[in-house]
Amino acid sequence: MNKVVAGADEAIKDIPSGATIMLGGFGLCGIPENCIAAIVRKGIKDLTCISNNAGVDGFGIGLMLEQKQVRKMISSYVGENAEFERQLLSGELEVELVPQGTLATRCMASGYGMPAVYLLAGYGTEVAEGKEVRNFNGKNYLLEYAFDSDYAIVKAWKGDTQGNLIFKDTARNFNPLMAMAGKITIAEVEHLVPAGELDPNHIHTPGIYVHRIFQGDKYEKRIEQKTVRKRTA
Repeated sequence: MNKVVAGADEAIKDIPSGATIMLGGFGLCGIPENCIAAIVRKGIKDLTCISNNAGVDGFGIGLMLEQKQVRKMISSYVGENAEFERQLLSGELEVELVPQGTLATRCMASGYGMPAVYLLAGYGTEVAEGKEVRNFNGKNYLLEYAFDSDYAIVKAWKGDTQGNLIFKDTARNFNPLMAMAGKITIAEVEHLVPAGELDPNHIHTPGIYVHRIFQGDKYEKRIEQKTVRKRTA
C-alpha cells in the first residue's frame, strides 16, 4: 500500500483545532520540522502537544507557542524556551511535567494497546498527587495512563513508500515509541525510497503503524546547546 503524500501541508491537512498531537524527537534532534511549519501555516489552535521538550524560541514547537496554538504541553524538559516560561507563569499555557522515563513508557503503553502501567518514578513527589498507588514487593508504584493521542508526527532518517521507517542515532529516542502510539501517524523522512529497498533487519518502525509519509526538505538540524572545546596547539 502506497502511503506517500505530496508534502507536509497535505499530511496535516485534517488535523483540527483541539487535537492531541505527539511530536517526536529529543531536544531539537529528530523533530518533524516540516510538519511543525505546516501546522503553524494552517493556524490550528487549542492543541495538546505531547513531546519530550517544548522546542526553543523561534524553532520547533517554539514556533507553535509563539502563535498561541498550544493549549496544553505535556513534556519532560522545558528549560530552553523563554516564551514557554512566559506563557506558563502568566497562566496562558497548561503544563503537565512528566518524568522522562514515564513519558516514554506511557507512549509505549499506548502503542502496545495497554491502558495503564505502574511506574516507580515520581512516587513521593508532586507528580504523585491524585494518582493511585500500589505496592509491589515492598515498593510503591504510581498508576500512569497510556496517552490517548489523535496524531503522532515523527521524523525519520529513511522510509519507504509503505511507511517502514529507519531512525538515526539520537532521533531513535522518542520517535519510534510515538510512531506506534498515534491513531494516525504521519512520518516525514530525509530519504524516501521504493518499497523493498530497505533491509528488513534495519527497520525500526514497521509500516503498519504509519498512515502517511512524505519526503521532507530544508532541515536545519539545529544544536540546542552548542559546546566546543578550545583548540589545542
